[in-house]
Parts: sequence; C-alpha cells; structure tokens
Amino acid sequence: MTTLLKLSPESDPQIIHAAFTAQQETAIRWRESTADERIGRLKRLKEAVLAHREDFYRAFAKDYRKPAAEVEVTELMPVLDEIRHALGKLKQWMKPQKVQPTSLMLTTSAWIQYQPRGRVLIIAPWNYPLNLCFGPLVSALAAGNTAIIKPSEMMPSVSALMAKIIAEVFSIHEVALFEGGLATSETLLALPFDHIFFTGSPAIGKVVMTAAAKHLTSVTLELGGKSPTIVDQTANLRVAAETLMWGKFLNGGQTCVAPDHIYVHYTVKAAFIDECRQVLQQRYGTTPSEQKHSPDLTRIVNTRHTQRIANLVSDATARGATVMMGGDTDIEQCYVAPTLLTDVPADAHIMSEEIFGPVLPLIAYDDIQTVIDDINRQPKPLALYIWSQHQATIDKVLTSTSSGGACINHCLMQFVHGNLPFGGVNNSGIGNSHGYFGFKAFSHERAIVKASKLMLVGLFFPPYDDKRRKIIRMIVDSMKLPML
Repeated sequence: MTTLLKLSPESDPQIIHAAFTAQQETAIRWRESTADERIGRLKRLKEAVLAHREDFYRAFAKDYRKPAAEVEVTELMPVLDEIRHALGKLKQWMKPQKVQPTSLMLTTSAWIQYQPRGRVLIIAPWNYPLNLCFGPLVSALAAGNTAIIKPSEMMPSVSALMAKIIAEVFSIHEVALFEGGLATSETLLALPFDHIFFTGSPAIGKVVMTAAAKHLTSVTLELGGKSPTIVDQTANLRVAAETLMWGKFLNGGQTCVAPDHIYVHYTVKAAFIDECRQVLQQRYGTTPSEQKHSPDLTRIVNTRHTQRIANLVSDATARGATVMMGGDTDIEQCYVAPTLLTDVPADAHIMSEEIFGPVLPLIAYDDIQTVIDDINRQPKPLALYIWSQHQATIDKVLTSTSSGGACINHCLMQFVHGNLPFGGVNNSGIGNSHGYFGFKAFSHERAIVKASKLMLVGLFFPPYDDKRRKIIRMIVDSMKLPML
C-alpha cells in the first residue's frame, strides 16, 4: 500500500520540455487527421490496456489493496466504454455542424468546425488513477490532440504501468506520460499548453487555473465537494440502503461523486440506519475483525489521509455525534472501518470538509425546505442524490438547488451515462467530460460563415448618405417585429 514515503520519482524537466517542443509539430499535423487515423490510435490504446489487464490487478492491489472486481468496474470498464463510445460516434462528432441563418444572415451558409486544441495537459488524481487518466486521454485523442499526462505520484505501481502502456503505444511526440510530484507538476504548469484537463480538489484546481491564466490557457476542471443525499419518507429503504452503501463505500469512499452525507426523514431514520447496518454487515462482515480483513474493502490511499479521516470521526464524536456502526481505524494499515454516524452537529468539521472516506453522517430532517436551505448555504456540489417516490418533492429539490449532476433513486449513474455531460459547477468544477462532451472539451469550436453574392453588406459601408441611413433605419425598425 502507498504511504507517505512511497511516491513516484520526479521527471527530468529537460525531457519534459523536449517532449512539449516535439509535440508542437505533431499537433499542427494532426489538425488534418482523419477519423480513421484517430480511430486507429484509440484501438491501439484499447488493445494495450486489455493486454495489461492482469498487470492492473496486481498494481492496484499493491498500491492500495483495491479488489480486482472494483478494478474491473471502476477503472477498466469506464475506460473501455469511453473508447467504444468514441469508436462508434467519432465520425459523426467530427462532421461540421451546420447552423441556421439569422434574419440578418439569410443569404449566408454557416457551420461549426471542430478543431483539435493542440497540445493538451491531463493531470489525473490518485483515487481512480486509470479511469481519470486514460478516460480524458480518449477524448483528447478523439479530438485530434497530442497529450502530456501527469498521473498521481501516490499511485506509483499503477502510474508506472500506465507509463509503460503509453510508451508501447505512442511516441513521445504524440503522447507522453511523466511521473512525479509537485516539482513535475510545476514544470508542466509553467508551459503554454493549449488546454489543461485537471481532476482533483477545488484547492488545487485554483492553483491550476492560476497557472493556466498566465498563458490564457483554457481549462476543464473536474473537482469535488460534499455531495448531499436525501432519503424521504416515501423511499424504498432497502433498495436505497443497498445502493447508497455501494456508492458510498466503493473504493473505500474515495470517490468524488460519492454520497458525502445523507438527510433522512425523521420518521424513517431508525429503520433506514438499520437497513444500512444490515447491508454493510452482509457485504463486509459482522464483526470488526471480519470487516478489517474483508477482501472487498479498498484501503485508504496512505497514512496521512487515514489519519485525516480518523480525526474527522474523533472531532464529530467529541462534539456529540453517535457512532452507529464502525469507527475503528488502523493508521499504519491505512484502514478505516465502514462507519455510520448520527446526531452529528452542524459545527463538526466532518460537516464542512469533504470526507473522501468510508464514513457516512446521517442527519434527520422534518421539512424538506430546511434541507434545501442547508444545501444552498454550501458551495455547489458535484452531485446530488434524491431517494423518493414523491414527484413533487423530487421536482422541488431539483429546481431549488444547483449541482454538477443529479441522480434519482440511485447513485453514481450520472457519471456512468456516456451520453450525459459530466462536470461540476463553480466550486465543484468548470466544463464537462465524457463522450461527445469530452470530445468538445478538447476541441475548438470554430465558427465559419460563407457569404453569397446576394449579401447586401455594401449597404453598411460608408459614406452614410441619406439613402443608406434610411435603409439602415428601416432594418433597425423591422427588428421590433417578432422573429418568424
């Protein structure tokens, strides 16, 4: 497992600069790349990922004891699905998008041409190192870009394997992967990329955006936040517990769109907690020892984050919270038991800091408006989940709140759906990814107008004599009328 002492080595700045320079010529040449050429690159990447499937199981187990089934579901499956989606849709995505003329442009033809942005930088996090590294890469390649990738230094085994795959499939002037920590990131962020795609925390997202601003580089920021969940009195409690305990404790709770905390109606709170407890015991064991040795629980990434989560629980209980299940920790083993908390006071640190671990606060409520008000007092989250059979409640929550995405009577599905844009809003992110929206994120939408011989723009050329002024005034006056 990863500890504070086991990190990927820094990359040589000279090699980074050489790769960046070498990619410029390729980026210009790839502006003319055909759909078939891009498809060929994606197919080679897919074949390499599949060829190293068993290696990924071992690498994830070594870095933070991630179960092979979770590697399949949360790492390999999303990347392969992203590739499959792009392979099937790329020719359609690349077609110029015709637009209808406005009243002033009736005699023109116009369209949007999707051009590669050029040289792009992808900075990936540690929680889903393959998914959130190769997923954006698929979109970048589909859009015709070259790429430099910076994976997290906290996943050294997975990062080394991804570096091996990139080197097998691409030359350094096409795609390059550089391992390392802060020094490597600073070297990369000092370069004038054409686009930066970053996944991580809002705090580091601000650092990335500040660096990008120095070169006026566009950014896509996939960030996080405290994603709230509502379980009302009409919800199917058993199904809600089964689904939410999966979404929350998947990957050890280290998921940016995981349910962070749950507002549960006071009339069903006790029953819902009981259902949650039963589900967790069925999946991970009934005793603390069984849970600690469960092969299906991913460990926390390192000792520092384990201690951070333990401190959140200690602070909450010191302020009056009750541990309904779990609470055990082993810092050296990077272990935090699946934990349910209730009676958590609003001033507890766990209610203001993104948990990013296997600890779930449950807060009783009476009036849905108080929940909406509480959500709206916080920064806009990446996700929001609603469990209810009452359509009026669902509509009220969706229209009265703001979040990057939302899911009704399930969780995480808004991330999985390949035809939906995935992204945050303000503090939880800027821009979108996945499928067509990922293709657009890595594309410049170039506006093109072709004039015809019938255009009367000469009417607007000086000198503005009385005749031309009269015609111009007539055109302006006609704009008072509604558009047909």
